[in-house]
Amino acid sequence: MARQGNIKISSENMMPIIKKWLYSEKDIFLREIVANASDAITKLKKLISIGEAKEEGAYKIVVTADEKAGTLTVEDNGIGMTEEEVETYITQIAFSGAADFLEKYEKAGGDGIIGHFGLGFYSAYMVSDDIEIFTKSYKEGAKGVRWESDGESVYTIEECEKETRGTKVVMHISEEEKEFLKEARIRELLEKYCSFMPYEIYLDPKGEEDKPVNTPFPLYLKQPKDCTEEEYKTFYRETFHDYEEPLFWIHLNMEYPFRLKGILYFPKVRKKVELERGKVKLYCDQVYIADNIKEVIPEFLMLLNGVIDCPDIPLNVSRSFLQNDREVQKIAKYITKKVADQLCDLFRGDRERYEACWKDLATFVKFGCIKDDEFYKKVKEIILYKNLAGEYRPLESFFGEEVSPEDAKAGKEPETVYYISDENKQAQYIEMFKEAGLDAIRCDTYIDPHFISYIEYKMPTRVRFLRIDADIAGALKEEGEEDKAVLELFQEALKDKKVTVKTQKLKNSAYPAVINVSEFMRRMSEMNSFYGMDGMEQEVTLVVNTGCEAVSSLKDAGEGEKKAAAEYIYLLALMNYRPLTPEELSAFTSASIRYMQSSLKKN
Repeated sequence: MARQGNIKISSENMMPIIKKWLYSEKDIFLREIVANASDAITKLKKLISIGEAKEEGAYKIVVTADEKAGTLTVEDNGIGMTEEEVETYITQIAFSGAADFLEKYEKAGGDGIIGHFGLGFYSAYMVSDDIEIFTKSYKEGAKGVRWESDGESVYTIEECEKETRGTKVVMHISEEEKEFLKEARIRELLEKYCSFMPYEIYLDPKGEEDKPVNTPFPLYLKQPKDCTEEEYKTFYRETFHDYEEPLFWIHLNMEYPFRLKGILYFPKVRKKVELERGKVKLYCDQVYIADNIKEVIPEFLMLLNGVIDCPDIPLNVSRSFLQNDREVQKIAKYITKKVADQLCDLFRGDRERYEACWKDLATFVKFGCIKDDEFYKKVKEIILYKNLAGEYRPLESFFGEEVSPEDAKAGKEPETVYYISDENKQAQYIEMFKEAGLDAIRCDTYIDPHFISYIEYKMPTRVRFLRIDADIAGALKEEGEEDKAVLELFQEALKDKKVTVKTQKLKNSAYPAVINVSEFMRRMSEMNSFYGMDGMEQEVTLVVNTGCEAVSSLKDAGEGEKKAAAEYIYLLALMNYRPLTPEELSAFTSASIRYMQSSLKKN
């Protein structure tokens, strides 16, 4: 005989908690209902293992959408419930606990809630007008029980006919939520939230040919020694829908001091965007939680693709937010350590492969160093840079010895490491360096300006970085006094230009002049541009090479020729530093024509 009961808290308090605070997205209801079904099977298997229940057939979860009836059903063959258990677990815990939940939520601002209120089932009311439960306990002689409520203050519970053990939840979907009756939409949600749940899930099964929509035993649960290379690649393609093979992967497998399993994949650098955000999926006991949770996954590791399953992560009632920062930090540190260890092992065990992967790894590793000091300490010796000969060398091999405080007081500076940022634009400087037997490193990724500043900050007494065009006069100078006559000639000729002139005899006599730009001012300008601000005006210095015959011969030229030649040499040097503006290009063309005419007259 059916009977009715009154829920002891009004729905106007209950439902806002669920709809506004508990879940950020409505579609999570399906995860909660299917996860409950999975838990019911797990409980039954536990009872069977200790001899308190009998084994009866294969375990499965069936999801059925009926557009005509307007219902979405989730059914399991798990532990089931008696009428008393339905009263306890469905009615009393959720509704009576809601008052305490509301009070604690208001006090804690939502940050201190711990999931002890059994509200997961009630998430289905976000999309349902009414919900029915048909259940039968595994216990000998148990009878079927039907429970129904529209989520307001009244529920109905009665005995019903049910042949098999387990629970069936029938959700009568609201008119405005009919999208959750579409098979394609339900399949999408099952693949998103339930793809690795431990029991087979079937969607609208029609016969023996049906295949489960999930993978109950995903690759990351296996021991690394039992996994093949092809299995790793297949898992990557199917999970991330990326058909470009990953560089390599790290299989995480830990039981103490916390349980954690997973696989992190290093993808190849994308062609369009060099630093593209990856996707690290977080699971708790094979139930999907979210992508890229920054508390568990360090920010720089989010450039990777991967799956991490940690049953010990402390979640709140909605599984949406993490609790207990200290434990979470331990997990994040462990993951960081494993990634660093794997990179170091590859560097030491297969240097050739490591170098082959470095182009794709470089941005990730440098970004990781900037973001995580512990990561930097572990990998600093395996950071590579190419020199001008195109050979990879560890970055620290370019550094000098540490400058002692006494030497620093005496004016000694740390080793200068020159670098190039654009091989084409700095071709003249590179050629001059090579001819002088000097070397430089190639900083050709967008993160390098930030990274070398970080290294200078970490090692202020061992290294300073200068771009190859910042102090070429200092790098290539020969002994000799400044030529005052040439200096005055160029200062007079270029007095209307925003340029500082200095003279210096350089080792390479082929070039009459080169441009130097202040490293500090250029970095500040680049930083401003990076953050969307106006770039600072850069200090340009024209270094006139008194070792060049074209410069020394100017002393014997006429006054008009001196001015024209000085301007021509300046524009030539400027052109080797950067593209000329339209006005500068016009001036350079005019100067070139005058030289041609002058040369023809002399001949």
